[in-house]
Amino acid sequence: MAKDSSKIWSVFSLVSAVAAAALAKKAADATWKVTTGKKPPENPADPDVEIWEAVGWAVVSGMLVGLARMLAQRRAASYYTRSTGHLPPDLQRDNQQS
Repeated sequence: MAKDSSKIWSVFSLVSAVAAAALAKKAADATWKVTTGKKPPENPADPDVEIWEAVGWAVVSGMLVGLARMLAQRRAASYYTRSTGHLPPDLQRDNQQS
């Protein structure tokens, strides 16, 4: 049962993180366009992209994607805990309690 539980959590966690990252990317694109009036850089490493724009895009997109993934995984863990009565296998460390 624990092995199945671990597999279920792995898939559930991955799907929630990928979905959140995709939504955050769209939000980052829209935020950038509204804020700067331009499309976000397609490749910030391109030397033709100004350094301030590359750094700004890295900060904005990285923050939004990271935050969305973390929040989605926390919600997934909460749902998993409510459904199974215990924390997901990866989160049962350090004497954490549900």
